[in-house]
Amino acid sequence: MRERDALDDQLKAIGRIEQELEDQLTLIDLGETEKDEKTIVEAEGALKRLKVEVARRELEALLSGEADANDCYLEVHAGAGGTESQDWASMLMRMYVRWAESHGYKVEWIEETEGEGAGIKSATVVVKGHNAYGWLKSENGVHRLVRISPFDSNARRHTSFASATVYPVVDDRIKIDIKESDVRTDVMRSGGAGGQHVNKTESAVRLTHIPTNIAVKCQSDRSQHRNRAMAWDMLRAKLFEIEIKKREEKAAAEQAAKTDIGWGHQIRSYVLQPYQMVKDLRTGVSTSNTAGVLDGDLDEFMQAALAQKAFGGGPEKVEDVE
Repeated sequence: MRERDALDDQLKAIGRIEQELEDQLTLIDLGETEKDEKTIVEAEGALKRLKVEVARRELEALLSGEADANDCYLEVHAGAGGTESQDWASMLMRMYVRWAESHGYKVEWIEETEGEGAGIKSATVVVKGHNAYGWLKSENGVHRLVRISPFDSNARRHTSFASATVYPVVDDRIKIDIKESDVRTDVMRSGGAGGQHVNKTESAVRLTHIPTNIAVKCQSDRSQHRNRAMAWDMLRAKLFEIEIKKREEKAAAEQAAKTDIGWGHQIRSYVLQPYQMVKDLRTGVSTSNTAGVLDGDLDEFMQAALAQKAFGGGPEKVEDVE
């Protein structure tokens, strides 16, 4: 049913785009005949917007990877730097949640570890919707923020780092076998808000896959059994992502980019002081609309990364912004 709905949406979109193109060209012809400049300008504006949608649809059609159509897990971790980096991690997670919601995706919170003074140390959400993993997978890596720190009484400029990790939800079509003897299970009390219940019961579950040292944690439910089931799903998804990356030629480089949340590993820089600029160091795409980007306007960056991968050509060497 999911595949059928996706195909139905694509077919309807093609028909709507064809009709829209024909209508706007007709309006331009009428505007030229009647010398109505306003009609011509409005029709040309509509054609420009249509061109942007067609480009996005074209890229979306290339999302044909084994798990591109799946839901995905999104993890954000603060780098070294205490409160400053934890606040940046919170901003980064908010940016992705706003992007997901603006595109009609559903976001469910799985785990959140609050920072000591502000922000978060880490958080995990699941993004549900068609092609969620296909779009968000290009966001894997370290993100760098430069700004005047709101936590510095001397108003000095600070650099902070946070990492984003995206991996697909494994559905029934994909079988991942894990030996229970290879997994260590720890239970603990949930952190953060939640009332007396979380302070009295050990409902949070952490699973550690001993051979790979991969750990996942779930504390979204009051039931330890449901949290355990969700944690097992997350662990299977992480191991599946590793298998996907082993098949890709650039797996080693991509994995190395996530090993250290700090200098030299960032995929994108967000500079708020002394000027406004967001720059992707893989594709060279940049914008001065920092407020829009931090509010979830990421399409330009995602499309450029997908196009680079789809149409060939390795990552460009782009100078970072200071």
